Amino acid sequence: MFTGIVSDIGQISGVEKRGDTRFVIETSYDPDTIDLGASIACSGVCLTVVEKGTDDAGQNWFAVDASEETLSLSSCRNWDIGTKVNLERALRLGDELGGHFVLGHVDGLAKIASREAEGDSHRFTFEVPKDLMKFIAPKGSVVLNGVSLTINEIYTPETGQNFVGFGVNIIPHTAEHTTFGDAKPGDPVNIEVDSMARYVARLMEHKD
Repeated sequence: MFTGIVSDIGQISGVEKRGDTRFVIETSYDPDTIDLGASIACSGVCLTVVEKGTDDAGQNWFAVDASEETLSLSSCRNWDIGTKVNLERALRLGDELGGHFVLGHVDGLAKIASREAEGDSHRFTFEVPKDLMKFIAPKGSVVLNGVSLTINEIYTPETGQNFVGFGVNIIPHTAEHTTFGDAKPGDPVNIEVDSMARYVARLMEHKD
């Protein structure tokens, strides 16, 4: 369980493709505080720590394995050496819940449609798979690349857009402390819809 509040920006320093794909991620986290088997959200994808350490240059790192299922549903398949990823460690009992309840189970890929300055912030619009739009509502919560964000408005052909999706505001603090600072139109983005919206939609499908 996570909250969507990023606590570090890691960087991919190794990629090994075998049965699964192993990623080595540089981090500021102290490896002594990370248990093998611990869950860390990596740009919104809940992955399990299988190795950890500090290299000869003093750089802390941990390694995770991504299955073919994970690669097929998320941006993990595009990660390469140098790729930056948002990191969040699992929620502990008593921690402040600053975002919303996040599972780290990516529902699919969205795409940045536009980015425009709006005051000191930036307005991002995202193109989203149509099958996920039933979980999206104005002022609702969504997780994008592991970041808990509030939806501002919905876009559909009926509202004058040629795509379906939504918009959010990224404030300067979020841009500075996540990978959204360097994000640009066309970039793929991991999306996890609000779990409450998912269960409500499921109940409505089976409503008598």
